[in-house]
Amino acid sequence: MNVTDNNQNSSGLRLLLRALRNRNYSLFFTGQGLSLIGTWMQSVAMSWLAYRLTSSIFFLGVVSFSSGIPVLFVAPFGGVIADKFDRKKILIVTQFLSMLQAVIVTVLAITGVIQPWHIIVLSLLLGTINGFDMPTRQAFVRELVDTPEDLPNAIALNSLVFNGARLIGPPIAGLLIAFASEGVCFLINAVSFIPVLLAFAVMKIKPLNIPRHDGSILTGLKDGIGYAFGFVPIKVVLILLSFIGLVAMPYSVLMPVFARDILAGDSKTLGFLMAASGVGAITGALFLASQKNITRLGGIIVSSMCIFAVGAIIFSMSRTLWFSMIMMALVGFGLMSLIVSLNTLLQSIVDDSKRGRIMSLYTMSFIGMAPFGGLLVGTAAHSTGAPMTVQLCGALCLLAAVLFSRKLPEIGKLIKPIYVRKGIIPAVADAIGTVSTLSTETKD
Repeated sequence: MNVTDNNQNSSGLRLLLRALRNRNYSLFFTGQGLSLIGTWMQSVAMSWLAYRLTSSIFFLGVVSFSSGIPVLFVAPFGGVIADKFDRKKILIVTQFLSMLQAVIVTVLAITGVIQPWHIIVLSLLLGTINGFDMPTRQAFVRELVDTPEDLPNAIALNSLVFNGARLIGPPIAGLLIAFASEGVCFLINAVSFIPVLLAFAVMKIKPLNIPRHDGSILTGLKDGIGYAFGFVPIKVVLILLSFIGLVAMPYSVLMPVFARDILAGDSKTLGFLMAASGVGAITGALFLASQKNITRLGGIIVSSMCIFAVGAIIFSMSRTLWFSMIMMALVGFGLMSLIVSLNTLLQSIVDDSKRGRIMSLYTMSFIGMAPFGGLLVGTAAHSTGAPMTVQLCGALCLLAAVLFSRKLPEIGKLIKPIYVRKGIIPAVADAIGTVSTLSTETKD
């Protein structure tokens, strides 16, 4: 390799990781990376524990419903609070409470007294905490980067660290469950919150020059909803996210069924499937992070949804572990590219003064619908079988991709003035449906 190749590789790496040049974001990235490994370990261990205690597909759906349903009701208020108070302090509180929840489940599991109803109660508790944590964390990313140009890369790197943890956490959890117990996974998760709390403690945040919401919580909630659903691009993104949360995300609820019953495996098989999905998701996040400008977003959203759908349908037909893992990687790539693209689109057009409230609606649409999806998928799989349920979900996603593609020209025309005002290159709007107009303006 010559000097030119080295320079090109170095330049490519700097482009890929450019948001890390911001000290606060670098601290956040590192702390979250360590903490999320524990989070994924707990998620896998909780699913396996629930299935081991009950041998019920339906109960897996109930657990998913319990962990997500509080988000649907709490997140909108969490968004108002995120626009009203110091987001860093809010996150310190939510992370500490999440650690406390992990300590409780650890004690119950290690002592052997944990029961199915404990899992439901603890899932409800964690979901309530996440209702405040998720929208605040999404909005907080803007405060961690010094320039708006680094925001899309920071969003993509967030997804990268999330799925990097998904690649590491589930296989470790599968091995620990097989050779130790679920309680060890819960203990590691509890300890993993320490790095992120330390990261928050040493951050020095410069307040953004934006007005804080100073009215009542209900007034702030009303203003945020009116703003979101009064602007077609935000409304369409939120509707699509709700659909994804209802139909696409719940596929993971059935992974223990595929691992044990379809593929005749055990907890290690579950870990391998989740890790394969993580590999695909990391690839998708790297793809988005490597984009120098926000271009071709509309096409990426449509194609990503199609990739997810096709991967899920073929996965449901597989009876071989290695082929199932390949399909899971495809599923992970499609889903992550889709989520990151929609998040980037939403955050690039939202007004800073309403960012917390819009990200709460993002959380409510995406995460809040997942419990209904988990319950629906669990019920459908109980009646028709897991493979047929996943095939139906994939077919619905293909239909959604077609419908969304028809809205792209209208979305592009509406967001173009926002990108011009914010100084984002016109090619962004060009990528979302105004190719001819932008080509003319670029020549002028």
